[in-house]
Amino acid sequence: MDAPPAADGGEAGVRRTQKEATRRRVLEAARELFDTVGYQGATIREIARQAGVSVGSVFTTFASKGEILSQVMQERLAPLYAELDRVMPHLRGSTADRLRTMFGIHFAFETPRTRLFLTHIAAAYDWTLPPEAKPYGKTPRLQEIIRECLQKGVVEGDVDPVQDFQEIVDLLMAAYAWTYRLAITQNADAEAMTAVMDRQIGLIAEGFQPR
Repeated sequence: MDAPPAADGGEAGVRRTQKEATRRRVLEAARELFDTVGYQGATIREIARQAGVSVGSVFTTFASKGEILSQVMQERLAPLYAELDRVMPHLRGSTADRLRTMFGIHFAFETPRTRLFLTHIAAAYDWTLPPEAKPYGKTPRLQEIIRECLQKGVVEGDVDPVQDFQEIVDLLMAAYAWTYRLAITQNADAEAMTAVMDRQIGLIAEGFQPR
């Protein structure tokens, strides 16, 4: 006959369940606040209030507000990267065309929550963020997907192999982030921003094509 589970094991399980429930409430509350009042406006106190937990509970679950934003965006972006992993190997056309498709998928995905993504971008310029935070630019999977696209272009002959891939990645990511200003200044939708990004990719591609 199996021995009954230890009492402290059961209590530990309850604590883990409670901590996970707190984590989910905090992330859901933070996602809504980041989307409505931005990173600066979404204080820990307000996140805790909206989540229905204490400020102390927030800090026992997350080290900082920057880490909360990182977790919010990591969970949000995971389905996007899964879709890109599925689609990118099957795309035809030039490297520039594949990059246009990739960023078009990004715009379509992000525009329903443009302000949330703008918060993600803005956090990249917050010098007070702790090292564990991962704002826009510190999300390695996006850079990896771009680099894989460029490497495929080398094989196919339309990307110069001597180019600095990281510089190209930086240019593309900077152009993508900067294009989102149009959502604020011109109320641009995904289609309009994709058209702008398409032209920018064309200009960048002129620099990485073989001479």
